[in-house]
Parts: sequence; C-alpha cells; structure tokens
Amino acid sequence: MARNNFLGLFAHSPLKPLQKHSDKVTEACALLVPFIDAVFANDWEEAEKMRLKIVDMEHRADNLKREIRLKLPRGLFLPIDRTDLLELVTQQDKLANYAKDIAGRMVSRQFPVPVELQNDFKTFLCRSIDAAFQANKITREMDGLLETGFKGRELNLVNEMINILDDIEDDTDKLQIGLRRQLHQIEEGFNPIDVISLYTIFEWIGVLADQAQRIGSRIELMLARS
Repeated sequence: MARNNFLGLFAHSPLKPLQKHSDKVTEACALLVPFIDAVFANDWEEAEKMRLKIVDMEHRADNLKREIRLKLPRGLFLPIDRTDLLELVTQQDKLANYAKDIAGRMVSRQFPVPVELQNDFKTFLCRSIDAAFQANKITREMDGLLETGFKGRELNLVNEMINILDDIEDDTDKLQIGLRRQLHQIEEGFNPIDVISLYTIFEWIGVLADQAQRIGSRIELMLARS
C-alpha cells in the first residue's frame, strides 16, 4: 500500500487501519470452517488449499500490522494512547497466527477427527470463531465511540458487546470440556499420537476464543483510560 494512501486512511479516520487489520484477521479465522469440513471429509488436498488461504490472509494482516506500526502518526490527537492502539493491533494479529497454527498442525499430521466427535467439534470451532467476529464488531464500533467522545449510549453499547464476547468465551470453555470428555471415552481405539494431537487442537481452538476475549479486555482498558 502506498504511503500516501495509508496515511490518508488515518486522516479519514484514525481507527480505519486498525479496523481493516481486524477484518483480515477475522477472515483468516473464518477460513477454518471450510478447512475443517475438508478434514472431516478426509480431503487433505482441499484442506491444504484452505490452509494456504489462511496463510495468505495471515500474511496480509501482518503487512497491515507493519504499516500501522511504521506509519501511525506520532502527533495524532486521539483520546486513545498511541501505545494502546499499537498493543491492540498486536493482540488482533495473534488471532490470525493461531488460525494458521491450527491448520498447519492438522495438515502436517493429517490425523482423523473421530466421526462421533465431528458435530460437537464443529460447534466448538464455530463458537470460537464467533468470539473473533464479536471482537471485530467491537473494533468496528470504535468509530462511533470516537464521534461521541467515548461516552454516553455508544459507550454502553460497546460495554454490552464486550459482555457478549465474555459469554461466548465461557461457552467455548464448556464445549471444550465436553469434547475432552468424549475423546477420553474413546481414545483407546485410536493412535495415541493422533489423540494427543487432537487434544492439542482442542486447546488451540480454545485459545482462539481466549485471544478474542483479550482483545475485548484491551479495548475495555482503553476505554477506562479515556
């Protein structure tokens, strides 16, 4: 992206580059759904194609992150500290990294997901991705906060959105516990390394939701300081 074009985004809205980065990160997470569908179908060629799409989206998010770090004007007047904005970008970027790691681990090992777990596995994954989408919605709502001086009805709305994000993350915790219990009951019938890998993927998908919640917490802290 040309420097003038990128700086133009800051001039139009200081939060636009941050929101654009959040969009790319969320797209990377969303690609895990068709990826896992390919895994369930044991179509590793299609899974690899989806993994490469996730990697590409993660690279795009990385490029935006670097642009923001290098070109966020130091003299920009905002009710938000520049350091807080940069930290928020860092936290957002981790979501795309986790999505890439989940897909990479599953493709490299090519271990099956037991059929009896697949419905609950996908519910768990989609709920974790819901957390990423909710974090993105909160980031996109920050323009409204900027216009109202970070107070009033808009502030209440964002706080409620953060509460919803917390509820989504709680749901993923419960879903993860249920999946672990199910896997424990049948694990003796599967390759031990595959079982360990599957437990690891459960953990990483849970971390995806945790990371989305951290973004909400970071925004909540920024609002408290404003």
